[in-house]
Amino acid sequence: MSTLCYDNPVWLNTFCTLVEVNHFTRTSERLFMTQSGVSQHIKKLEQQLGKPLLERHGKQFTLTAQGQSLYQNGSQLLKQWQFLEQELQNDSPYSGIVKVQSPGSCGLKFYEQLLNLQAQHQALTIDYRFAPNHSVEQAVASHNADLGFLTQAPTLNEVVSHKIGQEALLLITPKDSDTPDWQTLCKLGFIAHPDANHHAQLLLSENYPEFEHINQIQRTGFSNQINLILEPVSLGLGFTVLPAHAVRAFSKPHLISVHSLQHPISESIYVCQHRNRPLTKRISNVLEVIKAGL
Repeated sequence: MSTLCYDNPVWLNTFCTLVEVNHFTRTSERLFMTQSGVSQHIKKLEQQLGKPLLERHGKQFTLTAQGQSLYQNGSQLLKQWQFLEQELQNDSPYSGIVKVQSPGSCGLKFYEQLLNLQAQHQALTIDYRFAPNHSVEQAVASHNADLGFLTQAPTLNEVVSHKIGQEALLLITPKDSDTPDWQTLCKLGFIAHPDANHHAQLLLSENYPEFEHINQIQRTGFSNQINLILEPVSLGLGFTVLPAHAVRAFSKPHLISVHSLQHPISESIYVCQHRNRPLTKRISNVLEVIKAGL
């Protein structure tokens, strides 16, 4: 496989593009080739491997088992080639693109820091995406993010990480609420979000003996937008559990109550990167800026 990819990166790129586009004509248009040229590249790959890659059905096709294996491995090798080429051409600490992903709460803080960095060095481009932990980890593993920040330790073998900080988890209720007891929480109902089960399990299990799982409490709302999760709470529609950065960013703090519980809980923040991809100067610089702000 590796010999094939190093000797024939153009053929491999044609094959992977065809699989992604799923159409010979559109592949030829994307690669500025003739359709017969696309077919010729696929034929040469099949001849070199000695195995068919496609099963043709008129103008349609499906991948053989060998074709599926080549695509899965070859697409990763092509990405590594693209990364290597980019890194060799541009390893300035203050220019180029840096792709970062994180859950919403720490992202609210980190993104502001990185925009300030970009404002000082406008040849630097920050591509910041908000996503739940499992999506961030997968993005790093598949080379779709240079850096990922997680609030749970990663589990994928392709990803390495280390802890860089902690963030407090907070119980938030509508305004004028005293520290609520279990019955009050059940009466209020729970405003959920993508990491809600994890956050509630961490904080409520340590502070409410009655708590077993969040499904004990009626769900009265859901939002996957970090800046909107506290809106229903501010309207008296329920309570939620959120990390501190998300709470501090809420624009109407006078409409909510933030509670310090008897047993404070924080979640760790991990930075992760792909195991086989060294950090460039610009990525390292971005990481140092974020660490300095914690």
